[in-house]
Amino acid sequence: MSTRSAGLDEAVTSLSAGARRWTERHAAYLDSPAAHAELPVVPRAKALLQLAMLRRYWEKCAPADPALAEVTRVVEQVWRRPDFTSLLTLDGRRARQFQLIYAALAPAGSATGTPRALLAGLAADNHLTPGRKPPFLHLEARFYADLAGVEHEFASYEELYEASPLPRAATLPVADLDGCQVAHTLFYLSDFGLRDLPLPAEERGRALRVVERLTDHCVALGDWDVVAKLLLAQYCLGADPTRTPSGAAGLRMLAAAQAPDGAIPGRSAAGRVPADATPVEYFRKSYKVTLVVALMTLVVTSGRTYEPALTAATAKRETL
Repeated sequence: MSTRSAGLDEAVTSLSAGARRWTERHAAYLDSPAAHAELPVVPRAKALLQLAMLRRYWEKCAPADPALAEVTRVVEQVWRRPDFTSLLTLDGRRARQFQLIYAALAPAGSATGTPRALLAGLAADNHLTPGRKPPFLHLEARFYADLAGVEHEFASYEELYEASPLPRAATLPVADLDGCQVAHTLFYLSDFGLRDLPLPAEERGRALRVVERLTDHCVALGDWDVVAKLLLAQYCLGADPTRTPSGAAGLRMLAAAQAPDGAIPGRSAAGRVPADATPVEYFRKSYKVTLVVALMTLVVTSGRTYEPALTAATAKRETL
């Protein structure tokens, strides 16, 4: 059995604190006049949904973190805006799924009748039935419908797992697998690691071997975004990524990639934000993967003693 190498705990703690610090510092920008002027509408709406997703798990894993208060304030403020839901319809292909995610992630402090009205509309439009959606979209929709507490007609999680590529992935080259889809399949089955997978131990072991191979492959590619997701996928399967060789390699890579301000500056080593990027370009290229790293480290380290994200040495605010 692999053991945790010296310094890895400290690297994970620093990685987590930095990602949370950066997120707290920049959360308000997404709902600011500057962001309304500088960011495309649909990506900004998606970024706010991603922030709400992170907030949910942040609250569950580190509720005492002072940095969480600012993220919660921004999410609650946005969810009270009557105009926000109209932004979710601008991406026609994903509009109904975005509405479902919005309803599922509504924070308690922003309770209005809008989420319930959206859910009623989705039911009337048959979005909460399998229809012709691919199995992965069934799984995603089931997860958010369950989170929203709304009735649906999707198959069981066990059946949706069997319809996914994972049960047959052991015989496939890693280059043929979609790392994001593999990771998200496990996220939805396990509520991002907060509940046990509904799979037999033998199948969990088989899936873990696939995820570890994928992690090694993506570490070699320098794919920061997918590696962060696969580290969380390892945790969902019952492994500690600080104790697997592929997990340790991925965590070291992410720690080395992290910028002094806490951001992961791009989705991959090849796509690292250039030194002459504008502040808005830097934000856009860093935002999603930094949130993924914050989520992953929060869940993976949730059983450990909490370390605040913001210290006296890092309290100085940075702005766009």
